[in-house]
Amino acid sequence: MNKILINFSHPAKSKSKINAALLKAVLGLESVTINDLYDNYPDFMIDIRREQALCEEHDVIIFLYPFYWYQAPSIVKEWLDLVLEHGWAYGSKGKSLKGKLFTLAITAGGDGLSYTKEGVNGFTINELISPFIATSNLCSMRWVEPFTVLGVHRGLPEKQLLTEAENFRSFILNLRDGEIKGERA
Repeated sequence: MNKILINFSHPAKSKSKINAALLKAVLGLESVTINDLYDNYPDFMIDIRREQALCEEHDVIIFLYPFYWYQAPSIVKEWLDLVLEHGWAYGSKGKSLKGKLFTLAITAGGDGLSYTKEGVNGFTINELISPFIATSNLCSMRWVEPFTVLGVHRGLPEKQLLTEAENFRSFILNLRDGEIKGERA
């Protein structure tokens, strides 16, 4: 059974029904740790050793966040800049993350058609998150295609919220139980 670390990163989580539903769906699952970066580091003073220890203790590392302006919230960038140190995460002696699964769980306002070459954004989700894929490669992790919920800008009906939450729970259970193995990008 894989141990999963979900680094939850939402700067205004009280305003997001979908992110609340996703978290609720996995809260309390065996071998799943929720690490709320904004709650833990409201001043952005990230405890590097704590975060590295969490990564070392888990087999799967996930960032769950809203997709704002084609980016992750700023605390995710701060986390990556500080926690993924040369000699620990990458480089000739940086093997701490080698072989771990790495992925994202993203909620975005635009619908699926928006994230195509022909759509309003002109890029696919995978193109827009390519720095995460490259990070996975650099740190010798195994990339897993992200879990995405698109079209949340106008709000989702309650039934769809519940369906997406259940889909996320299944995604996490499949990762935990080894049904999803990942691949190098």
